[in-house]
Amino acid sequence: MMKISQFHIFFTLVFIIYSIGNLYIFFKGYSFVPRAGRVTYTIIFIPLAAAFIAAKFLEIKYSTVFSDILNITGGFWIAFLFYGFIFFFLSDILFLLFRLTGILQAENIPLYRKWAFILTLSFSSLLILGGFINAVSPVIKKYELSVPKQTDGISTMRIAAVSDIHLGSIIRKRSIRKLSAILKEINPDVVFLLGDIIDGELGSVLRGDLLKYFTGPGTKDGLYAITGNHEYIGGADRTIPYIESRGIRILKDEMIVLPGGIQVAGRLDRDSYRYLGKKRMPLGELIKNADSSFPLILLDHQPLQLDEAVKHGIDLQLSGHTHRGQLWPLNYVIDRIYEVGYGYRKKGDTHIIVSSGFGLWGPRVRTSGRSEVLRVDVKFTANRQK
Repeated sequence: MMKISQFHIFFTLVFIIYSIGNLYIFFKGYSFVPRAGRVTYTIIFIPLAAAFIAAKFLEIKYSTVFSDILNITGGFWIAFLFYGFIFFFLSDILFLLFRLTGILQAENIPLYRKWAFILTLSFSSLLILGGFINAVSPVIKKYELSVPKQTDGISTMRIAAVSDIHLGSIIRKRSIRKLSAILKEINPDVVFLLGDIIDGELGSVLRGDLLKYFTGPGTKDGLYAITGNHEYIGGADRTIPYIESRGIRILKDEMIVLPGGIQVAGRLDRDSYRYLGKKRMPLGELIKNADSSFPLILLDHQPLQLDEAVKHGIDLQLSGHTHRGQLWPLNYVIDRIYEVGYGYRKKGDTHIIVSSGFGLWGPRVRTSGRSEVLRVDVKFTANRQK
């Protein structure tokens, strides 16, 4: 019951914030629109503001193309709401400053409000358009690193890693085909999917059986995945079996050994406890049988408690989850929350890479970071003498 209460409290707070933002934008526009057009303005505004929430409720009950359209429309509206709020708020601050300093005279107030509206609409639209182009143009992010560990006859390994695909109403078969082509281009030895393969409710994925369009490259070391927090949103009891039914091995607090003695540990997402009340295995217990003289790779969706990875001798940790904020300037918030919010850092002897992700949540807009697939080329440099 406690978990359900926390879930309801969280979404109640989100709904309140979303409603306040919409009311703020609504009245800003309402004051600018001529009286004759205010009814039309209201009739257009309310469905746009309600689209995303309506889509989420429809997805739970019955996923259709209509709910997909609502999701896409509502997603773009969230982006406009976000930037509209920022620019209108800044214009209100400037308004107060100009009035207090006498720069803005009473007769010029209507002109100021007119240009505040026009500039807010223009800047928001340009950011959203650029962010959409950015979101649908994924890149390959390349890293090269060395691990001073021995292997059985392997000197290099090429890893392709993909986080946060978010298959669902917005990320569909065209995107998954593009991802498949990128992975083929990388030509990796092994592929790791770093969680949030599915966006949430499974209905929109099952309706098109979207994972059937995922054609992983013919790797010599296989294809492995871990859970993300979104695998639990629509019900892990349905989502995880569906992913596994498409030939993707999910490591659920498991460690495997690849050819050459390279060890890979995959953790359950930490939100398994919030949704299911199931605590994940402590990292030390998960890797208790690992051979420290051989490379050890950790897959963990959320880049938290990095000191634990260093303490337990992890050579390479791969994570996602942060989206690099997705919408500027949220990337600065991400950098405050996470020790490594995006990119590469070496902490002790541990290489840490956090991806901005291939897909996205909410608006199909990226104004912070690029949609990306990781290509990590690892050299094993220790001599093999014991």
